[in-house]
Amino acid sequence: MTDCQPKQHARCPIVEHRLVGHQTFLLTVEAGTLADRFLPGQFVMVRLADAQDPLLGRALAIYDRRRSTADQPGTLSVVYTVKGKFTQALARLLPGQIVQLWGPLGNAFASEPVETLYLAAGGVGHTPMLSLMRQSLGLDRYGDASTQAPWATRVVFCYGARSATGFSCLEDFSALPIDLRLATEDGTQGIRGRVTDALTEAIQEYGTERSRIACCGPEPMMEAVAHLAAQHALRCQVSLETPMACGIGICFTCVAKVGTPSDWDYRRTCIEGPVFDADQIVW
Repeated sequence: MTDCQPKQHARCPIVEHRLVGHQTFLLTVEAGTLADRFLPGQFVMVRLADAQDPLLGRALAIYDRRRSTADQPGTLSVVYTVKGKFTQALARLLPGQIVQLWGPLGNAFASEPVETLYLAAGGVGHTPMLSLMRQSLGLDRYGDASTQAPWATRVVFCYGARSATGFSCLEDFSALPIDLRLATEDGTQGIRGRVTDALTEAIQEYGTERSRIACCGPEPMMEAVAHLAAQHALRCQVSLETPMACGIGICFTCVAKVGTPSDWDYRRTCIEGPVFDADQIVW
């Protein structure tokens, strides 16, 4: 479904900027009313204010937010890993400096009632999961929702990385009433294996009745989770991490194949996603 929410450009002062994992940072900015409208799964385009190099912004999933009040402006937080020129420059910014935001963009994860909400993430794919957990457990409300009634009986979060150094923000997830299951390929934390191994164990324990999966991370991981979901006849939503240049559907750089292997078409991840049903994706 295409998102039709109003968007906002904002010059946002940095409130907090800290290391939360290996080469991974949490950036929190004053975002005003932009923070009030976002839904779990949406993202913002972040740009270095008044900079020409790099010129283009980057799409970053929203990790957390504080709603605006009469006394305090709303804030938004994103999590990113330093990889290229943009993130290297972003990592050098200090509290008080300015970034530009455009959003909220894209669609959101479904919020229909379930017995068990399975969440699967790899790397920084955990970013959209914190708000989804809070929403599903009735701990917070998002967007125009007037209530915060829980719509999931339990939340199981399976989080995978190559080694323990690949995890970030674990203290935030440990503070919530969820079943947190970690998996590392080298066995340095959690079970030895991949996130699909942890997810398989969870499904065997809790079952599939009135349950579904939400997933974000590297594409091979999401493909593996999608196949696992299909084996168990579970609905699975994936949040694609396709690189984006504009974030508003003009440049067509973020297209993904959606449909069936014999009858597919390109869909723009930025406005028709980033959240898709996994069985719609031509992996």
